[in-house]
Formats: sequence, C-alpha cells, structure tokens
Amino acid sequence: MSELYIGLMSGTSIDGIDAGLVDFSGGKIQLVAFHYQPFSAELRQKLHNLSQPNQPILLTDYGSLDSQIGRLFGKTAQTLLNNANIPASAIKAIGSHGQTVYHAPETANGFSLQIGDPNRIAEITGITTVADFRRRDITVGGQGAPLVPAFHQAVFSDVTQARVVVNIGGIANITVLNDKTVIGFDTGPGNGLMDWWCQEHCNQPYDRNGDWAAKGKPYPALLDALKDDDYFRLAPPKSTGKEYFSPAWLKQKLRLFNNLKPEDIQATLCQFSAETIADAIRQYAPDTLQTLICGGGAHNGHLMTLLRKRLNMPAMSTAELGIDPDHVEAIAFAWLARQTLNNLPGNLCSVTGASTPAVLGGIYPGKNGLS
Repeated sequence: MSELYIGLMSGTSIDGIDAGLVDFSGGKIQLVAFHYQPFSAELRQKLHNLSQPNQPILLTDYGSLDSQIGRLFGKTAQTLLNNANIPASAIKAIGSHGQTVYHAPETANGFSLQIGDPNRIAEITGITTVADFRRRDITVGGQGAPLVPAFHQAVFSDVTQARVVVNIGGIANITVLNDKTVIGFDTGPGNGLMDWWCQEHCNQPYDRNGDWAAKGKPYPALLDALKDDDYFRLAPPKSTGKEYFSPAWLKQKLRLFNNLKPEDIQATLCQFSAETIADAIRQYAPDTLQTLICGGGAHNGHLMTLLRKRLNMPAMSTAELGIDPDHVEAIAFAWLARQTLNNLPGNLCSVTGASTPAVLGGIYPGKNGLS
C-alpha cells in the first residue's frame, strides 16, 4: 500500500517551486511524479525586493506576497496531482518549505522567515500541510539550517566510504557523511551572486552552463577580497543566506575593482563559489572519497569543472545514485513532513547546533483533519 507525501520547495535562487510526489512505502523512498512551477519575472522581482538586507517594507506588501505565494504553492501541488492522476485523498501530507525572505539566526532574537501561507495550501488542496520547519530548531538553540542533512544521511550514507553531499542553490551547503557524527553547514554563495550579476549585465536570470563565466578570466585580487570575510573563518555550525551574501555585499567588495570586465567578474564569482565549497570540504571532511552534487549548480558545467579540479576527487551528480539533482530538496521536505507526522525529529543537533532533537514545523489540517 502506498504512503504518499508531497514536498514543496523554493530555494535561495528564487526561481520557482519544485514539487515532488514521494512514496515511502516498503521502507523505500521513491519519487512518483515531479513538477516545476517557475516564478514570473514580476513575482521573482518582488521576492528579491522583500529579501534585501536592511530594506524597509510595508506590511501590506509582505502580507499580500505571503498570500500570493501560498496560493501558488497550493496550485502547484494540485497540478502535480493532476499530472500524476492521483487524488488528493491519497496523500498523507504536504511538506512546504516556503520561500525564505530573511534568515538571521545569530541576531539577538534569532529568526528565520519563510512566506507561502500554509493555511492556503491546506485549503486549496484539502491536504494536511506541514510548514515553518526552521523556527523550532532555532528555538532550541540551532541555526534552523541546513535541514536537508538529516535526509541526506537517510538516503546517501555509505558504510564503505566517506561521502560529502554538496547542495548548490543560491547558497551552497555541504553534508559530511562518514562513520563519525554527521555535520553540515552553509559554505557561502552558490549560484546567487552569479545569478544577480548575470541578470544585471546580460538580462538573463542565470548563466546557462556557466558559459559566460567561462569566457572571462578570474581576477586573483578580487577573489582574495571576496574570500576575506569573517563568515569563512567561522567554525560550524553556521548558516547564512542571500540577506548576507547580497548584491550590496558584492558591490562593497567591487568598490576597488572598477575597471574589470563584467565577464571577468562573473568568472571570479564562479571561482569563488567553487573554492569556498572545496575549501570547506578539505577542512572539515579531509577523508572524503566521493562528492555528490545536487541543486541547480549541478547544471553549471563550468562550476563543476572548477570544483572537480579543486577537490581532486570523484564528484558526481546525485542522479548517478538514482535521485535527480533537481529533485533532492523537494523529496527532503516530503520526508521532513513525514517525520513530523510520525512525531520524529527532523533536525540533527550536530548540524544545526540545536541543544536537542526537535519535531519540526506547524501542522495545518486538511479536509480530513489529521487522520
């Protein structure tokens, strides 16, 4: 008998919604169907505006966008089910990550804020929805991120070799899987700064395959300036977001480099992402024998080439283990919803720094309640 959950994920790249229909029956994790719903250019811009650091916002704008994103998440789940010809009544629950607009666990009153009203998701679909996963972990002293390492441990651990899972979205994070305690943390920028620079200078939302970056030449002095940031000197547990590694952060770094060609800056940003990921692996997982790549960055061929050179070890897509790199996080949030409904923790204290394991998220009942 099937045990079906839906995972909904929109990450720091702010490009759209990944929706995965997952079957957990028989002790296995099987993706039944997948649907991607891109954001319109207008909606993407609104989300970027909302997530800028130190940016005043109107509560009416915030509330309206929260409702709008919630509706879109709900309709995306409906489209997924329609395409798979599966009724909503067959689904145990939806796990919705929402869209992060600000992540600041280290402030005096630490918080992480995701929008995408789960009430609307539950009402539109009729399916019990689990959302707001990060704040419970922060409440018990954690970073609230990354949360996917617990899922990575469940599906990618290999007793025969030490592995690192690298998820490259707008921000990059790693999960270290070995015979010791699992650790994981955000390494710094993934695609986010490259995406913004490409939008500014090429009017394209991202650098397809890294082709533009490959035409430029990395500038060593700029690369050193980018890497000269206190975040990279922090020991894990640690997490960050686009509100820190933001366009304003990059503009500040570029003040002394006014004469560089845009493609050379893009090449440097790509090198920056590759080096900070590789440096983190070498420092905290020196015994790693294999690196698994997921997230949108897995499709950036130039970034992957730079990363492999820097790592000097096998680095392969998670697709080679049966999970498409674009599907991993949606499956992970279906898995987290299942953890919650089974009263099981979704965080790893060794990853987030939480004082205790915690059952994550709020539960918003569907038409059949919590049955």
